[in-house]
Amino acid sequence: MQRLRILTFNIAHGRGLTPIQGLTLGRKLRANLRKISRLITELDPDVVALQEIDQNSRWAGNFDHLEYLRVHTGYPYSIFGINNKRDGLLNLNYGNAFLSKHPIVESENIVFGARTVGEKGFLFIEIDVGGGRRVPLLNLHLHYRSRTHRFRQVGKIMDYVAERVVSHAGDWHMLPIVCGDLNNQAHLPDATAELMRYFSLHGDYTLHPRDGLTFPSPLPSRGLDFIFLPPECSDVRCEVVRSFLSDHRPVWADFALK
Repeated sequence: MQRLRILTFNIAHGRGLTPIQGLTLGRKLRANLRKISRLITELDPDVVALQEIDQNSRWAGNFDHLEYLRVHTGYPYSIFGINNKRDGLLNLNYGNAFLSKHPIVESENIVFGARTVGEKGFLFIEIDVGGGRRVPLLNLHLHYRSRTHRFRQVGKIMDYVAERVVSHAGDWHMLPIVCGDLNNQAHLPDATAELMRYFSLHGDYTLHPRDGLTFPSPLPSRGLDFIFLPPECSDVRCEVVRSFLSDHRPVWADFALK
């Protein structure tokens, strides 16, 4: 039985624990991204879902963080989903991204709104894990402050998944794996619980970690980062990684594909 490991990590634009974005020197950003690369290499996931990652932003050193991580981890496949685009002197381009050991055979990025800073969205991919088996994944980042905004965003995710299930069910051997920074806790009547309710309508989904805390990383008091696994995933192991390379702690889940 084939096993896969998924890692989700909000890397906070590479700034580490610096509280204010834009005050970190380029060499410090690169040094922190190399540490993140070493952590990824050590954890050895098949797929890495990244949030708050910059493609070309003045406040984050004006270089492609995903390509930098790809080179230093050796992953052969990567895809960016830019949710914030701004040109000019104060250029800003960032969003979500994937690194993968397996070929990415399809991708689509959905932006929730039209703001040029602070906008959120989700990135959809399908990977080919061998033998013609395609695994769909969603990497999402929800609004950090407004529950109302999060519920609107969840509605868009539900509509998107419903359309994909209808149009691509023949190509899929499993329902989508969903992960990311949801910016709310699972035990509250908020977006994470609503997404879990929705996905459970499609099958016996499980939410991971069940009780781990991920934010803020030095002394975490809240669980904001999750991985939703469909019923085709069994024998699940999950861990919140003790790390101080971002204000979030990374989460990985390892499982067997039925």
